[in-house]
Amino acid sequence: MAILPIHVFGSPVLREEAAPVTEFDDELRTFIADMFETMDTALGIGLAANQVGVARRIAVIDAEEQRFAMVNPRIVEKSRTTGSADEGCLSIPDLYGPVSRPDSVVLEAQDENGETYRKELTGLVARAVQHEIDHLDGIMFVDYFSPLKRQSVMRRWKREHEGDPLTWTPSPEESEAVD
Repeated sequence: MAILPIHVFGSPVLREEAAPVTEFDDELRTFIADMFETMDTALGIGLAANQVGVARRIAVIDAEEQRFAMVNPRIVEKSRTTGSADEGCLSIPDLYGPVSRPDSVVLEAQDENGETYRKELTGLVARAVQHEIDHLDGIMFVDYFSPLKRQSVMRRWKREHEGDPLTWTPSPEESEAVD
């Protein structure tokens, strides 16, 4: 397994719509294992493939004691009730802000072997799934901010991160230091 470089805001792949996965092979399973290792090392609860530079419809989740891979995921039902909570993103480090999302969703996806599954999700795991599927559609959580707020926070973030590379790889030492 390998820790993959995470693309940060400004990297074009983050705005790409990811292509469906059609082959379920050892290469896919290895990639998913690498995504889990990268997410764990970065202390995330979700990671989409385009965040590691691959525009394919793959994401991994680890929230509320649920750990799973989503291949070709789609939300087939959303609750009418919504809630707002602060979100952050491994691709926009050090930035958090409120996002309103449906409180519960029904997810349909395939696992790493191509088997279709369906999950009814609530709470943080439902929020994480929606966040990662947004990534696969080229949407970032800051897109939910009002235009004025988005412009303000992104201007500040870009100024603070001017000259940073468009990818970073968290080291195990960095991850352990946060614990």
